[in-house]
Amino acid sequence: MCLGLPMRVVDFDSSSALVEGLGERRRVSLLLVGPVRRGTPLLVHAQRAVRVLDEAEVPLLERALAGLQAALKGEPLRGYFDDLDREPTLPAHLRGKETP
Repeated sequence: MCLGLPMRVVDFDSSSALVEGLGERRRVSLLLVGPVRRGTPLLVHAQRAVRVLDEAEVPLLERALAGLQAALKGEPLRGYFDDLDREPTLPAHLRGKETP
């Protein structure tokens, strides 16, 4: 599964940025997004910033990732996906075996 992570710029140079988020720091390429400023929220995937995020997207993405972790633990999903109009469900191949 491939996921983009919301992270914020801590420091930068002409082609890369040090970003932090979700308890980690890493250096990422800025070639797909161009110049940034400190504090800019980015969607990061595979050591690359793929998109500048709108501030309103950040908490939604953070809650969705927390919801994914909860789903993998079999915990209730209420409150993680407030922007959806239905309770999210895992695809059949990701669900545990159901007992009759």
